[in-house]
Amino acid sequence: MSGTMPGDGDGTRAVRAGLPEPVKHEPTLPGPVFAAHYHLPGDPTGPYTYGRDENPTWTLLERAIGELEAPGQDGTETLVFASGMAAISSVLFSQLRSGDAVVLPDDGYQALPLLRTQLEEYGIEVRTAPTGGDAQLDVLDGARLLWIETPSNPGLDVCDVRRLAEAAHARGALVAVDNTLATPLGQRPLELGADFAVASGTKQLTGHGDILLGYVTGRDAQAMAAVRRWRKIAGAIPGPMEAWLAHRSIATLHLRVERQNATALALARALRERPEVTGLRYPGLPEDPAHKVAARQMRRYGCVVSFTLASREVADRFLAALRLVDDATSFGGVRSTAERRGRWGGDAVPEGFVRFSVGCEDPDDLVADVLRALDASAT
Repeated sequence: MSGTMPGDGDGTRAVRAGLPEPVKHEPTLPGPVFAAHYHLPGDPTGPYTYGRDENPTWTLLERAIGELEAPGQDGTETLVFASGMAAISSVLFSQLRSGDAVVLPDDGYQALPLLRTQLEEYGIEVRTAPTGGDAQLDVLDGARLLWIETPSNPGLDVCDVRRLAEAAHARGALVAVDNTLATPLGQRPLELGADFAVASGTKQLTGHGDILLGYVTGRDAQAMAAVRRWRKIAGAIPGPMEAWLAHRSIATLHLRVERQNATALALARALRERPEVTGLRYPGLPEDPAHKVAARQMRRYGCVVSFTLASREVADRFLAALRLVDDATSFGGVRSTAERRGRWGGDAVPEGFVRFSVGCEDPDDLVADVLRALDASAT
């Protein structure tokens, strides 16, 4: 269940999220609990029985995430996982049965095709549609679950969550939203009508590039019981140290998000003036194709900017010329990262497509570094 706290500001909520009641001489955030088993005389009742089922450190982290994803919403539950993929898999495989149909984005996270193969091997029909234009509406009839990724990764298209959730529920389908790129401070899927908010906490939620983590927040007790059962069976649990580090990191989420979002907008504005940059996408730009829908449902637009350079060679020269940006495949960290997505295959993007994750560097320094690298890549 989501908690409550004095003060409704995002900064206050992030700093105080999930903290226990204060106890004299005890730390504000208790340290990680390392336990495979607990003292359990008599009947096996109570919250903590075995380390694969529950851990006090997870409990505090789950409470914190729930307070961010669903503030003031009674009856919600959050479960943490060992990775974002573990969280995604938990929803898909706990809710779908042979003969069901699921709708997935065809422009979403790169690992979704792997899931599609496994789902089809289990006798589940997989339908796909692009994120932009709410195209999922055309393939909803008879589906058991609609999976939404908005903004999409890496193309940054946006769909109308309210509209899609209403349509899906009218057809008897559940709705899950991958909230990784937006974070709970940018978008709250449950308030928009979704049944599940799912995310990789590896990215901006924890923000330091040193933790693998995932979570699911849901409003339906029966559906979340199935997710919990799947976690127990699969053993897809985070370690207590990772859970504690994640909770500690959430305290700075608001500060990081504010800086990263503001700098991402500044970078996007600078890039739109460069003739060698095409296909620029950032939902926070008023002229972006997704801005109108994003402005209705997002409170912040994220830290990722995408754009295309003339060729693979130009993109590689650009990345090599950057001094303040790491060439890495993740996003959302305090240090800016960028990569040429086409090097992996699987994403329907041009060879010169660059996904750029804005960090917490000084905005002027970062923008100057990018513009200098663009100049260098032209020669």
